[in-house]
Amino acid sequence: MDLFYRRPSFETRNAMSKSALNLKHIPGSRYEEIESAEKGVKKFTRHDQVKIVNSGNSAILSVMSTFKDRIMIPDQGGWIGFKKMAEFLGIKAIPIPTELGIVEVNELECLIEKFNPEALFITSFAGYSAEQPIKNIYKICDDMGVVLVEDASGGIGDESGMLGNGKQAHVIIASTGSPKTINVGNGGFISTNDINLINSAKNILKSFKADPITCAGIASEIKNAPHILSKTLEACNFLKSEIMEFREVLYGDKSGLNIIIPDEYPKRLSYQLRNRFNVHGGSIITVCPNYNRVKMNALCIEIKNLDVKCMTHENLDEIVKILKTLN
Repeated sequence: MDLFYRRPSFETRNAMSKSALNLKHIPGSRYEEIESAEKGVKKFTRHDQVKIVNSGNSAILSVMSTFKDRIMIPDQGGWIGFKKMAEFLGIKAIPIPTELGIVEVNELECLIEKFNPEALFITSFAGYSAEQPIKNIYKICDDMGVVLVEDASGGIGDESGMLGNGKQAHVIIASTGSPKTINVGNGGFISTNDINLINSAKNILKSFKADPITCAGIASEIKNAPHILSKTLEACNFLKSEIMEFREVLYGDKSGLNIIIPDEYPKRLSYQLRNRFNVHGGSIITVCPNYNRVKMNALCIEIKNLDVKCMTHENLDEIVKILKTLN
């Protein structure tokens, strides 16, 4: 079974190479690659304002810098960068209780009334394994004057329109580093209709501008996002249904980009799997407890880290067979 870590397409690598050789680039000017990248992002997010930055964390920091007091984040299943950026900026990040990372919509209104946050930062998928009820979360936040910031690093390209959709998120941020859905090795973006937010972050955004090579990569690779996302979701749904025949799987009935398997001794399970999964260029194993996934003993198989060309029926069947042999 040959497995490969996710990498940009040949067309994207070629576009980035051409950009690197573009002699028209003048320091301080606005490159055509930037406009192409912004246009590509707008097509998916349906927002009017897009800024391409040099990393996903730069996108988080830029947006978070526009708030003054407090924000809310999930108590697990989010992104550790939410906590770190808030600490850096001196903003209080309040972790709210969730159902293993999934925001409980029925409790959200009470939590907002209790903590009075300026914004709620969440990821499209709780722990990358179960999609958040974004539409319902957005309605409550919008009604109560709270800015919903969706980190759609894993959700861009959702053809159903449930994730990474500017009609149900005030701000969308994303990383385009490896091994994200839009994978160019680095970079990220901010998308919103709120021009005031962009203007408030204007000074800090100047320090986080992406280079033209990254922009060329985003403009090219974002075209592949729907295919990459749908193939990954399809592979995960298949694996969840198969594995649930003989092991417990978290979020078994929900769509996601990885498989989380509760286990009393996840480190031991991790050791066994690392010796069986030979992934060229990276790893697909995460040991929990882990804030970015779940705060319980579990093993996470990061299908999102795999190149979609590896997601064949033969390889997926082999993954199931290997898991059946573990004790």
